[in-house]
Amino acid sequence: MIDINELNRLTKNTLVAHLGIVFTAVENGCIRATMPVDHRTQQPQQRLHGGASMALAESLGGAGSMSLIDNTKFTVLGIDINGSHVGYTTENEVIAEARILFQGKSTHVWDIRISDKHKQLISVCRLTNRIIPLK
Repeated sequence: MIDINELNRLTKNTLVAHLGIVFTAVENGCIRATMPVDHRTQQPQQRLHGGASMALAESLGGAGSMSLIDNTKFTVLGIDINGSHVGYTTENEVIAEARILFQGKSTHVWDIRISDKHKQLISVCRLTNRIIPLK
């Protein structure tokens, strides 16, 4: 198991840190994070870029899987992600929550929802992770 402080420490000098993603809560089968809507995550029209939303979703689901496995014996690899961008926000931050839908020995499936502080839904994503034994 990995805790929230370790997750945030591990993301230094990665895409997660570059995008300003911060993990805010982790519990069994649920993880939350925030991401700014700024020059790093916007499209030219100053709206949240769909690719940034997908990066947030994959980061959240990957970290969620890391929180459920023995990291001395296994690692996590995202193998499939899809998303529907159903809204937009004028706020300067989004909030994401991932919940595990399926937790098998070698596969995890996550439901990730991204919204703003007013709970306006922005994106709905599904991520499948492969759980791989370390050699």
